[in-house]
Amino acid sequence: MPTIITCFKWVIDEAYIRRGSSGDLDFSAVDYKISDYDRNAIEEAVKLKAVHGGTVASLTVGVPEATKGIKDSLSRGPDKAFFAADASFNNLEPSQTASLLAAVIRSFITPYDLILCGEGSSDLYTQQVGPRLAEILQIPSISFVQKVELKDGKVVAERRVEEGVEVVEAPLPALVTVLPDINVPRIPGVKDTLMASKKPVVTIKKEDLPPFPAPCLETVEMKAAKMDRSCEKFGTDAAEIARFVDVLRKKALI
Repeated sequence: MPTIITCFKWVIDEAYIRRGSSGDLDFSAVDYKISDYDRNAIEEAVKLKAVHGGTVASLTVGVPEATKGIKDSLSRGPDKAFFAADASFNNLEPSQTASLLAAVIRSFITPYDLILCGEGSSDLYTQQVGPRLAEILQIPSISFVQKVELKDGKVVAERRVEEGVEVVEAPLPALVTVLPDINVPRIPGVKDTLMASKKPVVTIKKEDLPPFPAPCLETVEMKAAKMDRSCEKFGTDAAEIARFVDVLRKKALI
């Protein structure tokens, strides 16, 4: 019976982000959620467990205040959770996140058969953490997967490519990043939330892990998108249509 790890990120819910008076982003009233794409990874892990048995462990790194995310992940079906928590685990770039996840997996969740990640996080959406994690762990990686099965010690996956869909397989252990259309994540009920409180959570401190890479990127500024409208009106006759086309050309839109 397989041991499945599903990684997730606790991110800002973009619905609560506001535009400040000077064009900056106002995060003063934000709430948080499990990244949308990671919900698909959790759901797929639980569905595979329903077919093959075994156990599912959710895994995340973040600040200590992100405990609500642990409970949310457990309410979606995993059997236990691993939480690497430290105040410095904030605004991590992909290489740092992958290094921390790999350190936790090597020290606390070995052996394992399959790691599932979302295609990308719904905040940064770098699409790097999954492949980087697989590279550090030296296991096969399959990305952009829309269907996954476990057969005879292998993972068989359908992945979307530009030319269509290709079917690939890799020996276990392996890592798979899933697309949003692989499933519809469940909405936890009251019973699920209550049961989540009784599931085991392993909290890992920074001191329990090896040093991780220093950040290579720095966020200098974030500004809200701005849309200017000229509010120019055009008629429907041939001359007005020609004027409309001419305006588009001058604005380099066509």
